[in-house]
Amino acid sequence: MTGPAADRRVRVLIADDQPLLRRSLAIVINGTPDLRTVGEAGTGREAVALARELVPDVVLMDLRMPGGDGIEATRAVTGDPALPACRVLVLTMFELDAYVQDALRAGASGFLLKDATPEQLLDAIRRTHAGESLFAPAILTRLVEHYVRRPAAAPPRRLDALTERETEVLALVGRGLSNDEIAASLTISVRTVKTHIGNLLAKLAARDRTQLVIAAYENGLIPR
Repeated sequence: MTGPAADRRVRVLIADDQPLLRRSLAIVINGTPDLRTVGEAGTGREAVALARELVPDVVLMDLRMPGGDGIEATRAVTGDPALPACRVLVLTMFELDAYVQDALRAGASGFLLKDATPEQLLDAIRRTHAGESLFAPAILTRLVEHYVRRPAAAPPRRLDALTERETEVLALVGRGLSNDEIAASLTISVRTVKTHIGNLLAKLAARDRTQLVIAAYENGLIPR
């Protein structure tokens, strides 16, 4: 595809140490009209270098790679001022809390297990590019359990400044719902959902939607 239509496609960088998996992911991604791969990396350091060179919209990042792991690479990509719009979607076979927590702190926007279907993968890339946090159900469950069981630490972000509707939206964000799903659940427009999320980011001083998810957990808005 050439011309303006190609320029509108979401540009994806694949970072995984398994060549066969990288090729399989590229085939799935390039088989859609709105996504395309721009590069492949086999190590963490290569992922960071290619991200800086190619400036992708989304980096599909494995957590365990040689030459600097995926968490280190995620931190380098999300912390690079030259890549303000680049988001990291972690693709992993692990559900361990430690990996999820470290990747969250490093700035990852979403988490998907490697046994996901092609349809789930493509949806995750699109949602990550759109600024929505994406958690595989198994990972979301473990993340909730972690916050339920953890000892008291720093005070959670207070919700006093939120309206009732904003609190409802925050709870649904914390459950991993997309903007479309939140709109349907609350019988409001997607545009209104985006306005509420913008207000939440500002009022809670949150960097991104992932931090809203954490705020929802910290304030007990997720069903136990």
